[in-house]
Amino acid sequence: MGSGSGDDDRRYLNRELSWLDFNARVLALAEDPETPLLERVKFVAIFSQNLDEFFQVRVAGLKDQVAAGVKGRSPDGRSATEQLDVVQTRAGELSARADDLFLNELCPSLADHGIVYSTWAQLDDDDRDWLREEFERRIFPVLTPLAVDPGHPFPYISSLSLNLGVIVRDPSTDERRFARVKVPPLLPRFVVMPDGERFVPLEQVIAAHLDGLFPGMEVIDHVAFRVTRNADLTVEEEEADDLLAAIEVELRRRRFGKAVRLEVEDDISAEALELIRDELELEDTDVVAHAGPVGLSGLFSVAEMDRPELQYPVYAPVTQRRLMVDEDGEQRDLFAAIAEADLLVHHPYESFRTSVEEFIRQASNDPGVLTIKLTLYRTSGDSPIVASLIRAAEQGKQVVALVELKARFDEERNIEWARRLEQAGVHVVYGLVGLKTHTKTCLVVREEGGNVVRYCHIGTGNYNPKTARLYEDFGLLTADPDIGSDLTQLFNYLTGYARNVEYRKLLMAPHALRPGLVELIRNERRAAPGTGHIIMKMNSLVDPDMIDELYAASADGVRIELIIRGICCLRPQVPGLSDNITVRSLLGRYLEHSRVYRFANARGPGAETHYIGSADLMPRNLDRRVEAVAPVEDPELRARLDEVLAVELADDTLAWQQVDDRWEWVDRRRTVETHVELQEQAAKRATVELR
Repeated sequence: MGSGSGDDDRRYLNRELSWLDFNARVLALAEDPETPLLERVKFVAIFSQNLDEFFQVRVAGLKDQVAAGVKGRSPDGRSATEQLDVVQTRAGELSARADDLFLNELCPSLADHGIVYSTWAQLDDDDRDWLREEFERRIFPVLTPLAVDPGHPFPYISSLSLNLGVIVRDPSTDERRFARVKVPPLLPRFVVMPDGERFVPLEQVIAAHLDGLFPGMEVIDHVAFRVTRNADLTVEEEEADDLLAAIEVELRRRRFGKAVRLEVEDDISAEALELIRDELELEDTDVVAHAGPVGLSGLFSVAEMDRPELQYPVYAPVTQRRLMVDEDGEQRDLFAAIAEADLLVHHPYESFRTSVEEFIRQASNDPGVLTIKLTLYRTSGDSPIVASLIRAAEQGKQVVALVELKARFDEERNIEWARRLEQAGVHVVYGLVGLKTHTKTCLVVREEGGNVVRYCHIGTGNYNPKTARLYEDFGLLTADPDIGSDLTQLFNYLTGYARNVEYRKLLMAPHALRPGLVELIRNERRAAPGTGHIIMKMNSLVDPDMIDELYAASADGVRIELIIRGICCLRPQVPGLSDNITVRSLLGRYLEHSRVYRFANARGPGAETHYIGSADLMPRNLDRRVEAVAPVEDPELRARLDEVLAVELADDTLAWQQVDDRWEWVDRRRTVETHVELQEQAAKRATVELR
């Protein structure tokens, strides 16, 4: 398959190529005529945005390795140069596929529904007159043409900004000059015409009025282009006395990261291409030429048009009966509900607002609550949870928030919230040196009748109300004393000084999670023949050692079913290697995000155990992050997890299957669609719908 060597080439798939396979599955949702039309447009935007981040981080990392002369090879046996070559080729093929889909399928389909993608050339005189007025009123005042000549060096091009490169001629001297015009990022990517049905690329509106930007000059040529830069943070934490200040400095540096990709229109002139590419110090292989508009992530604005008949039906998250007092929708005392028995909530089917948010809100107002401790990895700009923490601190409760400043692409938002929390009196901690805190945990300490009771939430997703409506995640609410003790230990470890911390029930990375999972896998190998069974649901499977453990279990006859949304470096269904391993991936309306690990014989023959948590099976999660994976012990809740896993394993609508290194749709009989089925299951557990 690759140019790697020996057994590694057979045992592991390349991480970067596997990720590109995942993004190809996202693109396939946009290609699927069964997907609602504006949702198809949205999936093209998601595909494009995903690819942007891939180049900013993963391709940038490969380029850094090549530049540094790194000699090591990936687990599948490829050098950095070999990976870079094959990744750029594959990414280019996918980009071309997206362009073709947009221009030749989506645009005609949109036009059939009165939503017309129009180029400037396709507009009539009345349309152009209206756009001229719009240009003079809203666009022209914010444009800044930047000339390039001996007195004006080539301007800095910020990452992912859309630009026009313009070549002009001075009639008096016949000299040709280059200028750059940045397309204002605060303006909509597409200008919607007054009829509300047609949309025109903003850069084409600007291009039609370049004479006004360069009066007295002759515009010879113009081209839209976009630059992608290295956006990975590099912070030497051991040398950073103030991590907050160090992150802020590095964020400023990110804007000046080295260019890694140049996107241009495919009719760009050789003169313009050579000038831009040379100034950015890029090679021909770093250039992506687009047949369609440059930067299709801008299609989000089109996908959000008010056309409900072309979108997924509106779904309102529901609330479990146990969280409500009566049919009128009054919220119950959550501490009483949790004290009765553990609660398992499943987002986005069940409301984040009436479960997790309400748990923290009630804790902030409850006079019996002494302490609230929470990890914040990603949250929204108007987070009710942050507001609850601030209110609790103002009421004199001890509030601790561990804010992970290194959450990629959310660093600036997290710095902002950290400062707001500190100003309100919250104890803010910025994580551990060398480790990213990825765990999703909350501990509430409450005084009850002279005793102290600990209430806990452990989730698979972030404390973010916006993504909780789009991402599929589980959360466990429990008053289990052992888990409460474990979370106390965890927060003391995160905020103070501790080594060799031992936990009663939680599997914690970076110390106990890897050996704990290895032991659980090996325990299935020791089970009676024909009874070993493992189900794992996660975002990514990358770690070579964990893959080897699964191969060994397969060889011993253990049945292994993997549900993996994104990267999978394991080769399933390979004779003699992974005969007993199946891999499927579900993509659709919601982003499958939860991690669930089920072992059939963990507590003895036929006595299964389920774990949920924040960790994928990747080296970074197992070795370089703080992660928490918790057992779900209540039989009723384990049965609920089994119901969900059974639906996902039976899905024949959204599911893909992997055989060796190939991904293909399952036999699409369309009798089971996970996201619809789980909505119906949630409705049965609900008492009211909350909009």
